[in-house]
Amino acid sequence: MTIANFEEKLQKYAELIVKVGVNVQPGQEVVLYINVDQQHLAHLIVKEAYKAGAGKVMIKWSDTFAQREFLEHASDEFLENVPEFAKEEAQYIADHRCCRISVMSEDPGAFGGIDQKRVAAYQSANGKALMPVRQATQNNDLSWTVVAAASPAWAERVFPDLKGEAAVDRLWEEIFKTTRIDREDPIQAWKDHDAKLHEKEDWLNKEQFSALHYTSPRTDLTIGLPENHVWEGGGSKNAAGIEFMANMPTEECFTAPDNRRIDGYVTSTKPLSYAGNILENMKFTFKDGKVVEATAEKGQAVLDHLLETDEGVRSLGEVSLVPDPSPISQSGITFFNTLFDENASDHLALGAAYPFNVQGGTKMSKDQLKAKGINFSQAHVDFMVGSADMNIDGIKKDGTIVPVFRNGDWA
Repeated sequence: MTIANFEEKLQKYAELIVKVGVNVQPGQEVVLYINVDQQHLAHLIVKEAYKAGAGKVMIKWSDTFAQREFLEHASDEFLENVPEFAKEEAQYIADHRCCRISVMSEDPGAFGGIDQKRVAAYQSANGKALMPVRQATQNNDLSWTVVAAASPAWAERVFPDLKGEAAVDRLWEEIFKTTRIDREDPIQAWKDHDAKLHEKEDWLNKEQFSALHYTSPRTDLTIGLPENHVWEGGGSKNAAGIEFMANMPTEECFTAPDNRRIDGYVTSTKPLSYAGNILENMKFTFKDGKVVEATAEKGQAVLDHLLETDEGVRSLGEVSLVPDPSPISQSGITFFNTLFDENASDHLALGAAYPFNVQGGTKMSKDQLKAKGINFSQAHVDFMVGSADMNIDGIKKDGTIVPVFRNGDWA
């Protein structure tokens, strides 16, 4: 590494992930999902978690090479059936409300060229089997965070003019910058940033718009919002009232749409990395809350398989506001990673909504949530739609129009 004080910065990063990301409490169990090429960071996170009082830290290693080999060669029996021990583990994590730390570092195109029917079958089987931990996460029953780490394959895709260590160093620099590790006190810097996001969240919750209208040269879409919807920005609280930061970096305020009231068309403005493939220039047309047409200039087959996941994936589960002047957007870098790219742009999500985005939602039954327009699906796939020429209006119940975004920024 050629980055000055790299080890010191990586140590601060691990501390930030533990103390701000999931805010580990004494006696809590922690699950760390991380690739085998990030062993050093994994060890730093484990050490910091125990320093914070964790009762037990469990590492769930992933290996992109092994996963690709499995997807290409495994028999259908293993591809479409999840072992019982994996289901039991998912239920354990949900029941014990373990902190979940997910470190993203994989090559965005790692599974390119693999038969998408096989990838879709595997994802569908896992989506069903691991539903308990997914629901616990979507309900904020437990603390969870998604962060990133630089790897050669990902770094060289983001910075194609650089190779090897030079590309990795450049990506680490961006990760440290966007997670505020370069600040004198990163933890305090996150507290200050969190407060600013909560100011926007409070304004949006006070306005209680009935719908949002998105317009740009590529988009004309109206999205209804549920009655008593709740916007969130920055930090969240789990079921025990403990604060955590679900994404680092984060620049967004988000809520759930009413999945029955979505009409018009919207075009993606950044590439999407999904299931180890890159999708570009997607366009979705909605009528009465459902996708009636979907095209992609690159990755059409992948998109088609995504939309076959279940009925819910053909509607939206998240609407998110991110100002174009955000630091990630202004960097001009496309990261081919949703964690970063969604924080450079307004984005929407196909699939599941978060129950906490409607008042009292985490205590409602599935039928009660559906009656509010809350969407259900095995999938939750964010795609970016914002731009410097995007305007967004809030529409109130009485028809009053309130500017929310003008030319990509808060109005």
